[in-house]
Amino acid sequence: CTVEELEDAAANHEYDYAFLADLPYGQKNRLEGYLYPDTYEFTTPQNPLYVINKMLVRFDEQFTDAMRQEVADSGRTIHEIITIASMIEKETASAKESSTIASVIYNRLCDPANYPYLNIDATIVYALGGIDGALTYEDTQIDSPYNTYNRTGLPAGPISNPGLSSISAALNPADTSYYYYALDDSTGLHHFSESYDEHQAFLAGQNDA
Repeated sequence: CTVEELEDAAANHEYDYAFLADLPYGQKNRLEGYLYPDTYEFTTPQNPLYVINKMLVRFDEQFTDAMRQEVADSGRTIHEIITIASMIEKETASAKESSTIASVIYNRLCDPANYPYLNIDATIVYALGGIDGALTYEDTQIDSPYNTYNRTGLPAGPISNPGLSSISAALNPADTSYYYYALDDSTGLHHFSESYDEHQAFLAGQNDA
C-alpha cells in the first residue's frame, strides 16, 4: 500500500483494542507506540488495515495481563507508560541501561519543583521529524507538545514504538538518585549523574578528551 493509505488507516480507522480506546482520531501518528517492532511478512500489494492490525495484534500479545496489572497498580495509564517506554527506547544505547534511563525519567517526573522539564533530546528529534547532525539550542525551542525542554511533564504521546525491554523498564525502573545522563564517548554507553555540577564536570571531561 502507499504511505498515504497507511497514514490514513492509522489516523482514522477504528481498531477494537482497549488500549486505543481514548486516542483521538485524525493524526497520522495516532498509533505511535503501539505498532510493535518485530519482523513481519506480508504479500504485496496489501490492505493497510491488515498491515496495521497485524502489528497491533502483536502488541496485544506482548503487553501481557501481568503488565496491564502493573500499569493499574502504578496509578498511570497505559498511554503514559508507553510514552515513557518510547523515550527509553530512543534514549538507551544498550538494553542493559534501560532501567537506569527509566529511573532518571521517573526521578524528574516525581520532583517537578526542582526538575520541571524532562529535557529528553529524542522528543525534540521527534518534534522536528528527524535531524541531521547535533541538536542546537534553537531546536530545543521548537513550539511542539512533544518538546520536553519547554513543556512540563510527559510529551503529548509516544515518540517511537518501544520493544519489550523498554516497556519492562518503564514498568520497573531502577532505584537510583540520578537526574542526568550523557553519552560516554569512551564506552558508547551513558554516564549517569546525581547533580547538575557532576553532570557538567563529566561533559567538560568529554570535551577535553
